[in-house]
Amino acid sequence: MTDSDLERKIKSKLDSDPAVRDSKIDVSANADRNEATLSGTVPSQQVRGQAIELAKEANPGLLLTDRIDVKAREVSRTEYTEDLAREARDKAKSLGNKIGNSLDDAWIHTKIVTKLMSDADTPARKINVDVLNNVVTLRGTVESLEAKSEAERIARETDGVKRVNNLLKVSRA
Repeated sequence: MTDSDLERKIKSKLDSDPAVRDSKIDVSANADRNEATLSGTVPSQQVRGQAIELAKEANPGLLLTDRIDVKAREVSRTEYTEDLAREARDKAKSLGNKIGNSLDDAWIHTKIVTKLMSDADTPARKINVDVLNNVVTLRGTVESLEAKSEAERIARETDGVKRVNNLLKVSRA
């Protein structure tokens, strides 16, 4: 088997899942060593995991290097619907976040959380994001002053945000 054969075999597996196929993951392979590297960007951890599992199924004992980035697709304000806002409010409530009743508040919350999750310097799951009347309040604990500043920068630079209240605490760990 050549490198190209192994790459084709893995790509064929990846193409069998529509979400993975739409993510356009690149594959490079070394058939002699039974190794492959996946790279590219996917919209969620779930799609990333599925891509890894599918690639491993392509060839027995395949050694896989994962260089896939997760970055959720941003939804424009014109694409953002009441249904998406309702989902965002339900999810936010379960995580202890608060979102105002306007479509703008839900859209801003969704954008900030998406950006925090795709930024390596901010622990998105440890940061609560509240949005009321386009004013963002960040709560929780982060590891460093840099993470606190980065989270505030992300919120402040998000379209539609009027003001940011940064109540994040830096852990003494």
